[in-house]
Amino acid sequence: DFTMNNLSELELQNLRHLIGGYETTHCKMEAYAREATDPQIKSFFEEAVTSSCENKQTLMKFLH
Repeated sequence: DFTMNNLSELELQNLRHLIGGYETTHCKMEAYAREATDPQIKSFFEEAVTSSCENKQTLMKFLH
């Protein structure tokens, strides 16, 4: 089990950077999905929203 106590300062900074990146991706993909008119493109962006959210939640577990 990894916890915050097992992570170096550099690893924590990298983790925070990755989490922030997934948050940004999530917001952008949501906006793109809202604007998409083609069903396949809309679906692609909606899947990206779900994926970025899941990845962010997985990384957040390392901060607990």
